Amino acid sequence: MTVPPSAAPLFAALDIGGTKIAGALVDPAGALTHRIQLPTPAQESGAAVLAVVHRVLDHLAAAPEWGAVGAVGIGSAGPVDLVHGTVSPVNIPGWRAFPLTAEVSAHRAVDGLRVALAGDGVAMAAAEHWRGAARGADNALCLVVSTGVGAGLVLDGAVRPGPSGNAGHLGHITVDLDGAPCPCGSRGCLEGIASGTAIARHALDLGWLPTGEDRSARAVAADAQAGHPVALAAFDRAARALAAGIAATAALADLRRVVIGGGVAAAGAVLFDPLARHLDQYAALPYIRGLDVRRAELGTDAGLIGAAALCR
Repeated sequence: MTVPPSAAPLFAALDIGGTKIAGALVDPAGALTHRIQLPTPAQESGAAVLAVVHRVLDHLAAAPEWGAVGAVGIGSAGPVDLVHGTVSPVNIPGWRAFPLTAEVSAHRAVDGLRVALAGDGVAMAAAEHWRGAARGADNALCLVVSTGVGAGLVLDGAVRPGPSGNAGHLGHITVDLDGAPCPCGSRGCLEGIASGTAIARHALDLGWLPTGEDRSARAVAADAQAGHPVALAAFDRAARALAAGIAATAALADLRRVVIGGGVAAAGAVLFDPLARHLDQYAALPYIRGLDVRRAELGTDAGLIGAAALCR
């Protein structure tokens, strides 16, 4: 596709997760326009989920600026397979080895455009390294703690997805050897303890009673901020698991900076205070002690900005 000389090149970006499917047009400076977000029908068929992706693409393609789009970037819940262009999100059962790159490429408006795929954690890392809290870091771990737990690695000054696209996939490392089975096939996974879904489930198991009908991690966070002991315990357990995973990754890859985003990170001090306490215990080796832990700066737009960064 040829972009007219007078038009700034744009990127189309998709952010696909277990809760939402978002899209936007992104300019070379990382600014978003024509943003759209729709719920993910995660428990429905793979075709139903793809239909929402196509609705998002239809919305973007209707924008007058679509003619300046030179590539489409996708950040998807994983694991992903960059070799085959497929995704198998743990929290979208209808997508197993789903040919997402081919399906997006087949959309009538995308035909002929380059399509770049990455896991959502890698996309978030690309965004925060480009415009956010990982700017200037040669080595960093960037985490998305939301419906699931994803992560991406910055090594030697660049985002490194690995051959399959799953380098840094922290949510599915085992942090509890005798833990509960995980849908991924393993057990005791970090995601099963520290995700928003896991926090809410554990709080309910401990006897937490929400004041309204909202039983999400957001409601648990609100009660934790008010000092509710069960809600605080649920966040402390999640923070401990995160600390174990972060410390192990830092020890393995010799990292100094850690960036944490996603909906659970919005809980603020009720997550970050116990995380700092547990990191003091787990990150004990001299070269990883005192990790530089920062909150992500790009909020809910990180996945879209990162998807665009993949195309740069």
